[in-house]
Amino acid sequence: MATVQKFFMAPEDEAAFFRFLERLVLEVYPRRVPPDWETFRASEENLPRLPEEELYLVASELGAAIVDKVKRGPDKGAWRIDEVRSPVIFMERSRKNEEGELLNGALWAELDITPQTGRKDAAPDRFRRLFLELQEYLKKTYRKGDPKEFLVGPKAARLFKEGLVLRNSEHRGGTVVPFK
Repeated sequence: MATVQKFFMAPEDEAAFFRFLERLVLEVYPRRVPPDWETFRASEENLPRLPEEELYLVASELGAAIVDKVKRGPDKGAWRIDEVRSPVIFMERSRKNEEGELLNGALWAELDITPQTGRKDAAPDRFRRLFLELQEYLKKTYRKGDPKEFLVGPKAARLFKEGLVLRNSEHRGGTVVPFK
């Protein structure tokens, strides 16, 4: 089972998060990689180049992303990253819905041996430390939310006080309230 961290990031929170990522060597890939994709480093100046909703952060120093071609469906011909065997962190970005509510985002990575994924070896220690370092940064700089599995960025918490609704992105998801 994946290690997941759910969060709410306003655009300013996301910029601060990518400023933190600049010191790490992480390359950005979209969920479905077009054949002509050119990678770039995760940094604040590359924020406009990020895919809209979902992306992969590949720890390229620890190993290359393992990809295979999608053979069927609407993404036929694009490349798909193997999340289990590659040193990747999947990031779903916070975004607003039609009602103007901020939906949560999430970071997750496969770190453990599980029968569901077919992983035979645990993730390398360096990759585990990298993901835990990202998780620790979020826990240290973000507020806890209610329900407690959510973290709320500082700017998102201020916007909440001004009337922004924080909504769980799951089907029929409820609202989230940051602790003071």
